[in-house]
Amino acid sequence: MAPRVTTCPSCGTKNRVPVAAKGTPRCASCKAKLPWVVEATDGGLEAALGTGQLVLVDLWAPWCAPCRQVAPVLERLAARYAGRVKVVKVNVDHNPRTAARYDARSIPTLVLVRRGRTLKRIVGAQPEPVLTREVEQALAS
Repeated sequence: MAPRVTTCPSCGTKNRVPVAAKGTPRCASCKAKLPWVVEATDGGLEAALGTGQLVLVDLWAPWCAPCRQVAPVLERLAARYAGRVKVVKVNVDHNPRTAARYDARSIPTLVLVRRGRTLKRIVGAQPEPVLTREVEQALAS
């Protein structure tokens, strides 16, 4: 699980964003909170979930057209809720234990998790307003 390079929405600086970190990733240049989108595996899922932030787990596969449609929406949500929401992408083809853990019988399956507890499961591609509403409700709870 290598760090992902993320461009700061405030100043354009490229930053490495780790899979797991204490606190919220910030831009090395302007110190703005960065969108936190990472990829996780069966072996690294616990580390990726180890945050006080709301985590949106995206169970997906590269061959899945609805998964590819939802991906840019998740990127926008991560940017909009930087510092409050972490997106963890898990390829179900390569990580069957995580797929089984969240009962991902259909993809995309999105799971909202806080401190290891599942708050909500969303099955199927949903439009951005629906996903925004679900994230807002989870943040409010």
